Amino acid sequence: MTWIRTVPYPEATGRLKTLYDRVKGPGDNVDNIMMAHSLRPHSMEGHMTLYKYVLHHSGNRVPKHFLETLGVQVSLLNGCSYCVEHHFQGLRRLLGDDDRANQIRAAFEAGDPAAAFDARHLAAVRYTERLTRDPAGMTPDTVEAMRAAGWDDGEILEINQVVAYFAYANRTVLGLGVDTDGDILGLSPGENDDPENWNHA
Repeated sequence: MTWIRTVPYPEATGRLKTLYDRVKGPGDNVDNIMMAHSLRPHSMEGHMTLYKYVLHHSGNRVPKHFLETLGVQVSLLNGCSYCVEHHFQGLRRLLGDDDRANQIRAAFEAGDPAAAFDARHLAAVRYTERLTRDPAGMTPDTVEAMRAAGWDDGEILEINQVVAYFAYANRTVLGLGVDTDGDILGLSPGENDDPENWNHA
């Protein structure tokens, strides 16, 4: 599950049990990425809040399926199979179109995203790739290209935050040896603004 000790759901007490109850899915299942925080529950709370607000907040204007798409892209670029598999299943569920989801993944894996996206979405994909591969090499032209493709500045911020979140999540997983054993892939919290509602479905 991870390379460090974790506290399983049946053994959780106090604040950890409260947080597990907020984040758990069917059958009291807690995703391994969240369980990896169990020795420091405050970091689990910070992680889940960031995740929910970056990807699943009703204030976002970029469609959730495209934010998930970018999360899959970042995770593929970073070699994080845990996040790829979780978020690819979320992408498939949100799209409701397995053929389209498979086309997107195949294009990313082939290094040919132009095969799967129109010009507007390709500009965001190119931004995502550049920020993931060479963050120090970012220049104003990357944002200008997104504006020229039709993204407004608020949408650019949303996309930026998804790339930044997945850099964090990927390194949490890869640095602690988190795997998918026992996880239910593709669950996500509901789209609402209630910070207390983390339940996965």
